Amino acid sequence: MSASGLLIGQVALTALVHVAFAFAIGSALFERWLAADGALARTAPSHAAWHRARASLMAAAFALVLAEGGWLLYEAGAMTGAGVAGGLAALPDVVGTTHVGHAWCVAFAGAAWLLMAALLSRGGRFGAGMFWLGALASAAGTAAIGHAADAGIPSLGWAMQAVHVLATAVWGGVVLAGGLVVLPALDTSITRIALIRLADRVSNVSLAAFCVVLISGLVGAQRGLGGSFAALRGTAWGHVLTLKLSLVLLAVVLGALNRTSALPRLRRSASTLDAHTFRNVLHLEALVMVAIFVTAAVLGLTPPGHT
Repeated sequence: MSASGLLIGQVALTALVHVAFAFAIGSALFERWLAADGALARTAPSHAAWHRARASLMAAAFALVLAEGGWLLYEAGAMTGAGVAGGLAALPDVVGTTHVGHAWCVAFAGAAWLLMAALLSRGGRFGAGMFWLGALASAAGTAAIGHAADAGIPSLGWAMQAVHVLATAVWGGVVLAGGLVVLPALDTSITRIALIRLADRVSNVSLAAFCVVLISGLVGAQRGLGGSFAALRGTAWGHVLTLKLSLVLLAVVLGALNRTSALPRLRRSASTLDAHTFRNVLHLEALVMVAIFVTAAVLGLTPPGHT
């Protein structure tokens, strides 16, 4: 396989890891929110939405584990320069003797733990605690693979990047799972109250997670730029970062539109039109989130601006 083919594969699988992780986080949150509102009962109007959240969680957790495995194969191929076939033979050495391999083991173990917790959990705080333990390990391992770990582990840069990965997954997860999977199942008048409750939770959690993303992201950007805005204009890393920031700004505008306009109208009227408006804006925000995760994957494979 050519170098360009390996690079495309790395970007695609890195983006898939990000999207699957976010989907799993968002779906788990929706599953708990709906269960707390009584959606577990088969006769509940919102049961179909809970079932979608549960199915989305399972699919995303499986996809995350598979994507982590595929990512390591392509990473090994790039490290050895021998393509995917050569990378397969080099996997034991990559896992056992390299920093990337060790960090990947943490991320993969977190993903596998997250999957097992999702499969075996029957609700309750213990199951939720096990799930979030896996999510934290996955975020920590993912952060250790990237440029943030150049200063060593543990380090402030690595810790801030782990927080950034997890907060981005929460923000992106509620938008992706809500806009693409769960809220479309609440499209009737008898589920309107459940829709409004979930819309409130999506808006509040998104805002809180974005604040954490903003703070941790600024720290990471300052580190990558080396304290000089010249790198923002004159390097490939700076150009990709600018694109990512533009997409983030677009997502923020869409989220603010829902929070300040569509959601207040939906609370007042509970009308089908306002419900569709909120859902459609969230759906568009979800598509922007996918683009953000793809751009983040490219940014992670681009040498930092300060280099």
